[in-house]
Amino acid sequence: MQLQSGVHSTPITDVTTEYVACNGGPNPTTPSSNIINVIAGSTVQAIWRHTLTSTPSNDATYVLDPSHLGPVMAYMKKVTDATTDVGYGAGWFKISEQGLNVATQGWATTDLINNAGVQSITIPGCIANGQYLLRAELIALHAASGTQGAQLYMECAQINVSGGTGTSAPSLVSFPGAYGQSDPGILINIYTTLTTYTIPGPTPFVCGAVQSTSKISSTSKATSTTLSSLTKTSTSVLATGTVVAAPYGQCGGQGWTGATICASGSTCVVSNAYI
Repeated sequence: MQLQSGVHSTPITDVTTEYVACNGGPNPTTPSSNIINVIAGSTVQAIWRHTLTSTPSNDATYVLDPSHLGPVMAYMKKVTDATTDVGYGAGWFKISEQGLNVATQGWATTDLINNAGVQSITIPGCIANGQYLLRAELIALHAASGTQGAQLYMECAQINVSGGTGTSAPSLVSFPGAYGQSDPGILINIYTTLTTYTIPGPTPFVCGAVQSTSKISSTSKATSTTLSSLTKTSTSVLATGTVVAAPYGQCGGQGWTGATICASGSTCVVSNAYI
């Protein structure tokens, strides 16, 4: 599976720009012609890296700079053709979010680092089948006490969902539009003991639950929500966008619909017709 990939890692700081949807602008992106098949209800992984070449052996901050504290989220948008849709505009719904655990003052990005940069994402089982953009995002708040100080990092992956029941329709938001520059989760001083933190954007869509497109109150602790299956590379220094197979993981074979591109330094080798 492949993301619409970028070769730079400059953050998006203006939440009113169209680039807040799927990156671009200061980070030129190259759309992929590949679409990965995903079964509704399954879990995918977005993998974050500091740079395109960062590994545990050559970069102590190979996931992202630990000072980049903030929330981690995932969104989806149903589209006609995921290979050509530019992402910005209406149609987005959030499927996962994690913010601040006020009991420990621990942020989602720290958990992401501790999990080797793996953001697990579960695709809702009740959505309609078809092509979607899957948007993985983190927001670094280390400089967010000033206007346009929050640093947004995101990439979009192209997926085709099957097996969905189509029994629930999520409430939709727009990018740009879902975030405001003065939202309490965007404009904030994190260098104090916080008793609440409002994660930007709508509440996550949950099959069978009533959803709101706005937050009524601040969250009191981090909420880990499972997302869905994609591999993403992007962070504070370099936002890449290739979904790759993990070292020693499956990268091909009969009936395989997952990642077919190997991680840097790895080679896809045929073991049998299925691997």
